[in-house]
Amino acid sequence: MDIIHLLPDSVANQIAAGEVIQRPASCLKELVENSLDAGATRIQVLVRDAGRTLLQVIDDGSGMSETDARMAFERHATSKIAKAQDLFALRTMGFRGEALASICAVAQVEVMTRRKEDEVGTLLEIHGSEVVRQEPCQCPIGTNFKVKNLFFNVPVRRKFLKTDQTELRNLLTEFYHIVLVYPKVQFTFVHNDEVILELPVGTEKQRIEAVFGKSGGKSYTGQFVDVATDTELVSIRGFIGKPEAATKNAQQYFFVNGRYMRHPYFHKAVMTAYSGMLTGETNPSYFIYFDVAPETIDVNIHPTKTEIKFQDEQMIFQILMAAVRESLGKFNLTPSLDFNREGEIEMPVGDLDAGKPRVVFDPNYNPFTRPSKSSTQGWEKLYTPNSRDTRVSPDSAFQTRNLSDDAQPPQLFETPVSELTPYIYNKYLLLPTTAGLMLVHYRRAHIKVLYEQYLKQMSAGKGVSQQLLFPEVIDMSPDDMVLLESIIDELRFAGFELDQFSKTSYSISGIPALLNAQDAQTALQNILHAVRETATSATDHWRKQIALSLAKDTAIPYTQTLTEEEAKHLLDQLFVLPDYRLTPDGKTICVLLSDDDLARKFA
Repeated sequence: MDIIHLLPDSVANQIAAGEVIQRPASCLKELVENSLDAGATRIQVLVRDAGRTLLQVIDDGSGMSETDARMAFERHATSKIAKAQDLFALRTMGFRGEALASICAVAQVEVMTRRKEDEVGTLLEIHGSEVVRQEPCQCPIGTNFKVKNLFFNVPVRRKFLKTDQTELRNLLTEFYHIVLVYPKVQFTFVHNDEVILELPVGTEKQRIEAVFGKSGGKSYTGQFVDVATDTELVSIRGFIGKPEAATKNAQQYFFVNGRYMRHPYFHKAVMTAYSGMLTGETNPSYFIYFDVAPETIDVNIHPTKTEIKFQDEQMIFQILMAAVRESLGKFNLTPSLDFNREGEIEMPVGDLDAGKPRVVFDPNYNPFTRPSKSSTQGWEKLYTPNSRDTRVSPDSAFQTRNLSDDAQPPQLFETPVSELTPYIYNKYLLLPTTAGLMLVHYRRAHIKVLYEQYLKQMSAGKGVSQQLLFPEVIDMSPDDMVLLESIIDELRFAGFELDQFSKTSYSISGIPALLNAQDAQTALQNILHAVRETATSATDHWRKQIALSLAKDTAIPYTQTLTEEEAKHLLDQLFVLPDYRLTPDGKTICVLLSDDDLARKFA
């Protein structure tokens, strides 16, 4: 008996939907792109329950005839291409003819559409690929597309959707990818009857300001530099952030021929141009638009169409890097060297030591001299395995980088840490041990100690707060507002006292006790960035990211020199932790130079 057979269209569409329609944001992308291809100048997106219950897209585009409305939901039905060669001359957003068929296979769809030349429009209702009704209707010119109860017939997919806050953030992210490249189209985004974004027609810079200008409370695009270059191979234009405006929460976007794309190789070109101008973990924001001949790129690689192959990637890399460097140099942002002056070195005038860390040392202290082993004074203060400040044996000194929760710190010291006098040099503490010389990075050590404290407070729900004399108001972009609402309980456990001030801002009346008042907004933005970068929405993971971000913001700065008592207290707190060798993000805190290592240095 033959066993191979054709799948019914409804089943084939559900299978195809698994790749094309992954979440409500996928629907938004496909529907809005269809509206743009239809020539719409005004597009409204209405969402309920983050797209689970309803996702509605209304446009004033060309609309469809009765026949086209019905044909549009068939697989591989499209008006964008007619033959294979058309794939190499694409100027439209869509072309595969799979999106609408995939959407109606996993949702209840209702569409009303009318062309300018038609007196009446068409109403079409489809549930799970099955046409429920089709009839004439009165409607304005354009298309009104409703997607109801997404994944109603695929309960497993619906069950694995994230929280409403996470799905709403995904919707806004997808929305940004489109609105930033179409400033001549008016957009509105409404969630649960509340207008989240209303974007009028304007220039590209005005559109960027309208989307992200709420973040930080000052002109967002005021810190931008224009980029523009035109070659036979590619035309590049856009905006890049000045190095001094770089932040952890940078917005970085590439667009090609009116389409958002991800391109790590071109990102490397931009970052190479900024080489030597960025500090710490900051990144520059950029919005860069490419215009190339359609036949030199391939967008038909992935269903999301965000991975794009370029025919001349290496040449465009060089052009992009040169364009960014030229823009930075044009505005005197890159250091310049004068090679015409010989034999003369211009020395800076002023206090050379201003702002540098102060080195505190004891001339009678020698870190290479171990305490006398014959001395028994203070032996009773040595730590036992069950005491608060337990140490580990020198045999295992720094051989195992990750300790289990019940592992004990090493017995490297012959006297308690509180009785040792660390040598403070630059950003390190030097300590003699039974196995050699230990160097401790004191800022990282402080981060580790504070992280454990914040984590303990948040787990217990007992954050320590300090009240601000005058509450601060922080303005945020819509996706930041959504993200903050999803973690607001954890922020309160950390010590923040927040109240919503408006639909785009929060009032800060209390902050964690160790945080400086002037750093409150920056600390909150850093937390949002850290949480956004995580790949999970688990509360425990969010809590760790918040604790780590706060620890970094409140830890000892490199410019501050520790006193001897502060150094002793810090080490005393550090060495009681189960794994004091690494920061929570895996950076080394302690390095041990053995006697043999030191001997080799002087060989």
